[in-house]
Amino acid sequence: MTINHMHSCPSMPQPNEGKTDRTIRIVLGAFLLGAALFGLSGASQVIAGLAGAVALITGLIGFCGLYKIFGISTVGKR
Repeated sequence: MTINHMHSCPSMPQPNEGKTDRTIRIVLGAFLLGAALFGLSGASQVIAGLAGAVALITGLIGFCGLYKIFGISTVGKR
């Protein structure tokens, strides 16, 4: 017997990002973090770093809080 822990744990949010959405977020997040670490300075460095971190994390976990608030999901029908 196998248990899908992601769907059985009430504290884990249900994924609301599809595969393409997640891929774009991961690539964009990595790019922005790279720019923040190696190319920018000042306020633009901080903004790019924060935006990059959020994009990368949401892409990796597959959940976006803003999508949840607005009832958006890019996960395809299963």
